[in-house]
This record gives sequence, C-alpha cells and structure tokens, in this order.
Amino acid sequence: MGIVNVTPDSFSDGGQFFSPSAAVARALRMRAEGADIIDIGGESTRPQGAVPVDSAEELRRVIPVITALADAIPDAVLSVDTVKADVASSAMEAGAHVVNDVSAFRLDPRMGEICASNGAGVVLMHSRGSVSEMGTYTHASYDDVVDEVLEELRERVSAAISAGVAEECIAVDPGIGFAKRGEHSLRLLAALGELAAWGRPVVVGASRKRFVGEIAGVSEAGDRVYGTIGANVAALDRGARIFRVHDVAANRQALDVAWAVAQHAAQGEPSS
Repeated sequence: MGIVNVTPDSFSDGGQFFSPSAAVARALRMRAEGADIIDIGGESTRPQGAVPVDSAEELRRVIPVITALADAIPDAVLSVDTVKADVASSAMEAGAHVVNDVSAFRLDPRMGEICASNGAGVVLMHSRGSVSEMGTYTHASYDDVVDEVLEELRERVSAAISAGVAEECIAVDPGIGFAKRGEHSLRLLAALGELAAWGRPVVVGASRKRFVGEIAGVSEAGDRVYGTIGANVAALDRGARIFRVHDVAANRQALDVAWAVAQHAAQGEPSS
C-alpha cells in the first residue's frame, strides 16, 4: 500500500505531493514500483501540530487525485485515508474501493453505514483521541498494550459489522505509533500473531515511524527506509499481509524475498 499524502504538513513528506499533478505522478511511480494499493489522504495526523481540515478542503485535495488515478490505472486498488463519512462517500463515487479510517469509525458514526452501502473494503486502525491527538502520546497509557489494543479494536470491528459492513470487507491495523510510545509499537509488532489469529487481513503502517528512528538513531524520517524494512519483514513473519509504506520499491523487493523464503519453508516441512 503506497502512501500518497496530498497535504502540506504530513510528518515525512508534507508538501512534496500537495498539488494534484505531483500526487498523481507519485502514485503512478509507486504503482510501477510494485504497489498493489494506493492510499490517498488529505488530512495529516502527524505527531506534532496536526491541524484538522474541514470536509470541503479535504475533498478539494483528494478527489482530483482519485479521479485521475481511477482513469489512469483502473486495475489498481484505490484507498482513501479519511475519518469523515462525506469524504469517504465522495471518494468512492470518484473511484476509491477502500476506506482507511485511522479512527476505526470512532470519529464519525456515519462511516459504517456509508461504507456498508457502497460495499467498500475498510481498514479499521486502532487509535485514541482526536485527529490532533492520535499521533501524540496524549493517550499513550496502557497497563497491557496488547490486550487493550486488541480489545478496543475488537469493539470497532463489532461496530462496523453492526453498521452493515460485510465480514469479508474488514482489515485491521494495530495503529503502530498512534497513541503509542516506541515500546508499545515494538510490543504490538512482536505480538502481531494474536491479531492475525482473528483471520482478517492485518495491515501494518510502520513506515518511517518514530520508533524506527529511536532504535536506529536516525532523526530524519526520510532516512528510515532500512529500519522500516526490518519492521515490515518481522511483521510479515508474524502474519501481516498489507504494508503501508512511503518507499515502495525497497519494501516490495524485501517483502517478496522474505515471502518466497517463507513459502519455501512451508513447502519443505514434513507432513505430520
């Protein structure tokens, strides 16, 4: 899943792809590098100073990009990264197939109904707090981060199903770095098999995150590609199947090789 931030203030690439033409070019390059899904977002949840935008501005940012990509790469899966039901609805009309909601339908209760009526795929990500807070440590207090994240995410899955979203349309994301300190993100990645055991596609968004920089001693987000690859290969081994990344080519190559090794190992196991 290649990340296209049509924002002036995203933590890693804010402003680089703010114009529709730059965003479309970025998405086409990601597609050529091996992205199966293109995730287009128009509102930042950056760790410091994220400023919510209204629906009109968010639509102004993302709809031209989605429309252009739906025409240019009709075989690609397009995802809209939004917490607003009206943005999700318009994005699906423009050609989006998936709604990636970092609030897992917490912030707009209409989201479930909108996604259900459109037959959309949904990614439900664990987070706490508002758009301005979820990328910070404001709500990063846990007695047992794995148990609490799984319980809160399970509640969001139940809410989506109650709203009419089909079981087979739901993917889950533990929300690496969202209302979580570095040790929380590491603990969740280590225990990812517990989430994968639900039998739903597991999405991981570790790309360029703070915990990668903390471990590797890399302050610039754009320089964390190697650490991101390490996190994603570990997540693949623990059951993740969708990887939300900024650096598609490097991650695709690493994950393809890791997957080939895993498949070879599975084929070589003796039968019981």
